[in-house]
Amino acid sequence: MTPVDPTDPTASIGSLVKDATTHISTLVRSEIELAKLELTASAKQALRGSIFFAAAAAIGLFSLWFFWLMIGEILNIWLPRWAAFVIVFGAMLAMAAGLVFLGIRRMKRIGKPEMTISQAQATAEALKNAAARAESSGSSASAE
Repeated sequence: MTPVDPTDPTASIGSLVKDATTHISTLVRSEIELAKLELTASAKQALRGSIFFAAAAAIGLFSLWFFWLMIGEILNIWLPRWAAFVIVFGAMLAMAAGLVFLGIRRMKRIGKPEMTISQAQATAEALKNAAARAESSGSSASAE
């Protein structure tokens, strides 16, 4: 934050409103920029987590036809054919479930934009306090 210059006590209301508008505009732009930075970081983390889902899909599709068929045929040497392919199917599901679990765990690490929320709350509180002060000084000036 940059230090704010003291306000000229002889300034007109129009120039004070202009200064306030400029400061509020700068504040809003800064908060939007902060939100963009936090959301970009969260989106990148979500993209990294989604890679596990893509890997699970690749294993589920490509391995069905080649590798798992071969394993089923090898197990068929010692087991009945149906039992060999039930074991292969269970192994495929277990691997896909493991990758889905890793993807979900990675997605849960995505946090909400804490700094943006706290800044927005602080700004709202400051604006409420400023409005209350302006209202109380305006009502005391009109009572005189």
